[in-house]
Amino acid sequence: MNAKSRKYSSDLDKVDAHVITQEEYDDIPELSDADLARATWKIGDSAVSATAGRAAFSAVLKKKKKINIALDSDVVEWFKQQAGGRGYQTLINATLREAMSFHSRDAATQDEMKSTLAAMQKSIAAMEATLRKVVHEKAAPGNTP
Repeated sequence: MNAKSRKYSSDLDKVDAHVITQEEYDDIPELSDADLARATWKIGDSAVSATAGRAAFSAVLKKKKKINIALDSDVVEWFKQQAGGRGYQTLINATLREAMSFHSRDAATQDEMKSTLAAMQKSIAAMEATLRKVVHEKAAPGNTP
């Protein structure tokens, strides 16, 4: 290699491996209207108008609601560990959604069980009435066993 040739290297692996902390997120400035005016809005691979882009962006934001919640530190650490550091809030959301689904299914199952139990009780009452009728007929005077 001559003196004018240089070997270039990249720190992209180091950048990719870096886990962004909350403090680093806090340092990122918010987008201004001027920033958004300069933006090329895309949905998928297609460029769209700023109106369509803003509408799609707003629709995505409406799906999530930002809240402040206090969780035990060991719970947060467990979710971070499960998610590999990034995406732990998404994992918490998915876990809560699964719990909601379970309780909805559980309530539906309970309703189904109540309906089945009511039908069984009705059948038992009909059988009991039939049995009483048969016993009453057999016990009537003139009927001998």
